[in-house]
Amino acid sequence: MANAVRWGILSTADINRKVIPGAHASPKVDFVAVASRDQARAEEYARTWEIERAYGSYEALLADPEIEAVYISLPNTMHCEWSVKALEAGKHVLCEKPLSRHADQVEAAFDASERTGRLLSEAFMYRHNPQTLRAKELVEEGAIGELRLVRSAFSYSLYDTDNIRLRPEVEGGALMDVGCYNVSGSRLFGGEPERAYAEAWLGKSGTDWVFAATLRFPGDVIAIFDCGTALPERDELEVIGSEGSLFLDDPWHCEVPVIELRRDGTVERIELEYVDSYRLELENLSDAVRGEAELLLGRDDAVAQARALEALHESATTGSPVSL
Repeated sequence: MANAVRWGILSTADINRKVIPGAHASPKVDFVAVASRDQARAEEYARTWEIERAYGSYEALLADPEIEAVYISLPNTMHCEWSVKALEAGKHVLCEKPLSRHADQVEAAFDASERTGRLLSEAFMYRHNPQTLRAKELVEEGAIGELRLVRSAFSYSLYDTDNIRLRPEVEGGALMDVGCYNVSGSRLFGGEPERAYAEAWLGKSGTDWVFAATLRFPGDVIAIFDCGTALPERDELEVIGSEGSLFLDDPWHCEVPVIELRRDGTVERIELEYVDSYRLELENLSDAVRGEAELLLGRDDAVAQARALEALHESATTGSPVSL
């Protein structure tokens, strides 16, 4: 593919299966390599997903001079470390969310980005979707009046305590796995929070299996959300104003993109065309690498996101509100 950015993938994580098809379909993205800590696994994975090169270590992939950018889908606690290593190896980086719940680690990663002149972006794919962009426009246009409240939920059922998403040593748990979307969505509409209060139920794995929180934003805007790994499958977002509300039944996956504008006792359905959000995030970074677009999600968003996650985790741990 002429002028496509050549990408490598660090890890063979499950999330890759959602990302690779969009890359294969895009003329702007060329996934040419994958790395695992096991050469045989990397080779099998490369064959399965029709990827040209397989590396038995992450370092070996980063040493490939033809790879321009990497997608990092490693466990949470490895995100910033390997983002820095990739940046210092001269690669642009799209790192799977959450980059970290430690703001100082995120700051350090973006310091490396600026020092090396390479791009770094946190992979909140829903932010690139037209459904999200349209919802934000509607609120800014005054479609629901003055913003008052953001309400969201994201949960699913997982009880395998060996699953990496439920392991405390890699900072798994509901807030980090799915609640980070609630935090990001609340911030998208509310701005940056001034205060956070949270409650968590820790399941037998030692991670938060149910997490609920309140965020207070400037202008007396409040966000409430819940997330869980021990709840039924739920995902929704409602943005409520003084004159109406927007309801998104599929705010994070954006597989059935519809916005319900509810006001004056009526419901207007705003239906949007399906677009692969994972493809869009890869194309955004690829376009930015080629100087053809601005990066949608950079330093400011990622650092603010980490600060909010840090405050929520602290509040749930101490039982007290935390000011940001």
